[in-house]
Amino acid sequence: MEIKVEKGRSEKFPCELLLLFSFESPEPLEGPIKSVDLEWKGYLSTLISQGDFKGELFQCRLFHTQGALPARRVLLTGLGKKEEFDLEKWRGAVSKAGQFIRDSGVKQFVFQIKRFKGLSEEEITESFVTGLLLGTYQFNEFKTLERDKIRKIEEAALLGETEQETSRIGQGLERGRIISNAVCLARDLANAPSNQATPNALAEKAQEIARNEGLGIEVLDLSEAEAMGMGAFVAVAKGSQEPAKFIILEYNKGKGLDTIVLAGKGITFDSGGISIKPAERMEQMKADMSGAAAVLGAMEAASKLQLPLHLVGIIPATENLPSGKAYKPGDVLKTLSGQTVEVISTDAEGRLILSDALTYSLRYKPKAIIDLATLTGACVVALGDYVMGLFGNDEALLKRIEDAAAKSGEKAWRFPLWDEYFEYIKSDVADFRNVGTRAAGAIIGGIFLSKFVEKTPWVHLDIAGPAFIEKERPYIPKGGTGVGVRLLVQLLRDWNS
Repeated sequence: MEIKVEKGRSEKFPCELLLLFSFESPEPLEGPIKSVDLEWKGYLSTLISQGDFKGELFQCRLFHTQGALPARRVLLTGLGKKEEFDLEKWRGAVSKAGQFIRDSGVKQFVFQIKRFKGLSEEEITESFVTGLLLGTYQFNEFKTLERDKIRKIEEAALLGETEQETSRIGQGLERGRIISNAVCLARDLANAPSNQATPNALAEKAQEIARNEGLGIEVLDLSEAEAMGMGAFVAVAKGSQEPAKFIILEYNKGKGLDTIVLAGKGITFDSGGISIKPAERMEQMKADMSGAAAVLGAMEAASKLQLPLHLVGIIPATENLPSGKAYKPGDVLKTLSGQTVEVISTDAEGRLILSDALTYSLRYKPKAIIDLATLTGACVVALGDYVMGLFGNDEALLKRIEDAAAKSGEKAWRFPLWDEYFEYIKSDVADFRNVGTRAAGAIIGGIFLSKFVEKTPWVHLDIAGPAFIEKERPYIPKGGTGVGVRLLVQLLRDWNS
């Protein structure tokens, strides 16, 4: 979809469809919808007073203008109660409007950006573009039948009345487009089948981002990782014939900026290994690399936004499959940190590959480490599929994450990491086990990872619930969601503020 900025007023602008928003009645009309209503001789206010449009959240109603306006059609979309309005509802309302326009077959529409509810043109535009692009996202790459029936919006125009307005709208548009494209990249990777989104494919995507954005990149193969001492990552990778890759992306190296490491679990398919999973819904395990996808998206967005930080993206990428070479329950692994782990379940492989990634990240002496992983089913049991589990060892960093979650609309809820929980993973034959009992499963995953970050400020985001969903939400279709990208980008944007 091409989105452009033009100078004009909604009631005077010729177009296929004019998009308007209204709060729930009896709120008075304001902004562009009021101007259009005056031009239309009170037609819209009459409809609203008669109850034909109530302005309820996400309500959409299409009207043909019959030549009364330069626009051929007007779409009214509800924002709900004015006192409950926020940017999350704005993104949702825009997405519902975009889906309505797309499904109606209209190819082009116009919307006028005006300040309201104390929000600037940049904020309104960025969230508008985010809601529109993420709400109309479709994953159709592998469909071959009836492709001519796939509907898309081809063009949207955002109107400003003055040069100053159009300039600010343009800035918001660019930021919204960059962030949305990064989320869509992560969604595409999570939705792609595992025979396409292999560890090597992740490495190739990282190399493409590095080329396009001028990032540094290093990709280690399995023999190099083994020679380095990554015993946990290597053990998981040996069960698959698909070559594993340990990917390191670096942005703004050597510029004296704060260093932040983003680490993402990159299991491109998870059968559970020898501790094999049930067959039901195993096909969704193609999305077990959603943490890696989020890191790639965030690194791309941060570089395009030219954020003043030194960022390192680390992605241990492999499949987890059973074979004659696969690691087994009862094995003892020596990690890159030198600590040893007794394997109790080969289906707790994410924490193993991340243990070596976290240890590797310490060589950059970062101000903070943030890892994202579809780590535990226990986190889904605790929080459902709306919320990320939040764990960490540094109060200030945890608070930064919570603030970024609130701004981005990507919810995160904090769990404790008290020392007592370590009792669950004490081992008789190694330093610790990779799983404990059934109790506190999500916390045990976090406790395990905490043993590999030393005293560095660190946060772990368990995204197992919201990474891949079966019921769509306003601007999040079914399937891979790209969760974590917007939260990370918001965190990085606010880092120096």
